[in-house]
Amino acid sequence: MLEAAILNAAWAELADGGYSAFTLEGVARRAGTSRPVLHRRWPSRSRLATAAMARFVASNPIEVPDLGSLRDEMKLLLRLLSARARPDLVRLLFDLQPDLDADRSSLAQVQGEVADSGLLARILERGGQRGEIDPKLVTPRIAALPTDLARHEILMGLAPLSETAIDEIIDDIFLPLVRGRTP
Repeated sequence: MLEAAILNAAWAELADGGYSAFTLEGVARRAGTSRPVLHRRWPSRSRLATAAMARFVASNPIEVPDLGSLRDEMKLLLRLLSARARPDLVRLLFDLQPDLDADRSSLAQVQGEVADSGLLARILERGGQRGEIDPKLVTPRIAALPTDLARHEILMGLAPLSETAIDEIIDDIFLPLVRGRTP
């Protein structure tokens, strides 16, 4: 119960003031606890911020129903990821970077702790079951490619993905890799 209150308070602090104004004191005050309580569980503000982001993502899951088409499902996934990646939230990642370096961590580790990789796996499994892709061609790197490219586009532009970018990522890059060559 206390952990949930702390993570909710941490997320509220991040949403209200960004990472630059994020302090353990502010989170403790908002959660009605003390800084030592926070520090026992999260040794640094970057670890607490990462935990708050992971809770936010887990509390706001993206669902992609079976649309009968891998192409449609992947495009919907990218649209939903883009909608959740508001510019102010993306800014948090840039502001977090120096503290991650100090903690010997990285954005890749944060992404691993925050992301729901199970959703993508379910979408790809459905596509394989429908015969839309060759599962032998779907390596971990190729499976991650659409979301990695989308993340890159969002981070570089600090803006939502355009439909053109989504089309290019899925139709021009991803699907040719997982469908294999046609004779």
